[in-house]
Parts: sequence; C-alpha cells; structure tokens
Amino acid sequence: MDRQFQVWLKNGLSELALDLSEEQSEQFYQYYEMLTEWNKVMNLTAITEMEQVVFKHFIDSLSLVKGLPELKECFSGSVLDLGTGAGFPGIPLKIAFPDLRITLLDSLNKRIRFLDAVIDKLNLSHITAIHGRAEDLGKDAKYREQYDICVSRAVANLSTLSEYCLPFVRVNGCFVSYKSGAIQGELEQSKNAVRILGGKIENVVTFQLPCSDAGRSLIKIRKIQQTYRKYPRKAGLPGKEPIK
Repeated sequence: MDRQFQVWLKNGLSELALDLSEEQSEQFYQYYEMLTEWNKVMNLTAITEMEQVVFKHFIDSLSLVKGLPELKECFSGSVLDLGTGAGFPGIPLKIAFPDLRITLLDSLNKRIRFLDAVIDKLNLSHITAIHGRAEDLGKDAKYREQYDICVSRAVANLSTLSEYCLPFVRVNGCFVSYKSGAIQGELEQSKNAVRILGGKIENVVTFQLPCSDAGRSLIKIRKIQQTYRKYPRKAGLPGKEPIK
C-alpha cells in the first residue's frame, strides 16, 4: 500500500473517530487502484488524484456516521445506495462496517460491471450491485419498503431524491441525502413533498469535510408512514416535475 495514501486515509478516519484494520485499509487502496484503472476506459469519476479520492470520495462517504452514529455499534441493517455510480457511498460503508447488508443501484450497466469486479476483488459479502431505474424498482415488491436505510450522493433536488428514495424505505427507517452548499431553501421547498411521500425531516447535520474546506450536510428523513402506491411516478417525471 502506498505510504502517503495510508497517511491521508488515517488522518481522515481520525476526524470521524473511526479506526480500521490493516486489511480494511488495504481494501480501500485496492478500491482506489481499480477506480483509477477502470476510469481510463469508462467515465466513473472526475476525481482521480489520490488525495482527492481519499477525502472527497472515501472519507465523504464515511461521514454518514455524523448523521447515523449507530453505524459504529455493529449495526447490521439493510442499506440501499441509490444512484451509486462508482460505488459511493455504498462500498466505503461496506468496507468500514462489514455487518451492513448493502444493495448498490445504478441505471448504467457498465458501472455495475465495475462494481461487481470491485466486490469480487475485495472479497466483500452481503453486498449486491443491481442495474435498474428507481422509478421501476421502487414499485417492485422485491425492493419496495424493504430497506432500513437508503442513502444517496446523487445530484438532484431533495424533492426529486425523496420521490426516488423513500419508496424503498420501510416504515421507521430513514433516507439520508448527502448535500453540499447552501441547503436551507431546498429544505423549505421539499417539506411538502417529503410529507406526501410518507417522510419527515428529522435532522440536518452540517459540517466541514475532514481535511478539506468543503461544506457538507446530511439530511436525515424518517419514514413515518407508507408511501402512496402512485409514487415513484414514471421515468423522468420526478426530475422534470418535482412534487411541490
């Protein structure tokens, strides 16, 4: 493992009060190597410089502990990572918290091939990558309201993300959205949509990304009642016409 990688990772983890084994740190390094190698032939991420990957992908993904501290208590719940892309935050969460049962969902099959290769290389268990659209799988009984937690780093307004994510969350579970920049206006605009979808904004944790000047927020939405069957609406509508 690259020495500088190890230093950056350890520094970032210490800011989150996390401590990983040598094997887990090695898994992160193997993940970094695969990410940068596969990125040469497919568009996985614009961030490829080692330090930036460590902090803006790996540590950022693990910052979920700020909003869900129970992750540190050997929590073994089911987690859906919606719009996972190159595996963020799902794969870093799986490496750091191996008891989690994780499903990675993405709409591009080429990304699923990459994720499957990472899962195999890192010898991860109880984690699955699936190809599909949230609008379709959110109405499938196999996935609908089956998860304790749904997380997403996807770039979309909170009303749209809530329509994609809350249908997957079981009652009393939660959806956590990773956000950057000013979010107060977005929070106000999404309150009615969150309510209609069966949720309630429970907590907002705002912080600076460790070893960075980037501002981040975690918006935790508690699922308090079942989502009406009409949601999510057909493909494209949640983004084009967010619930008001």
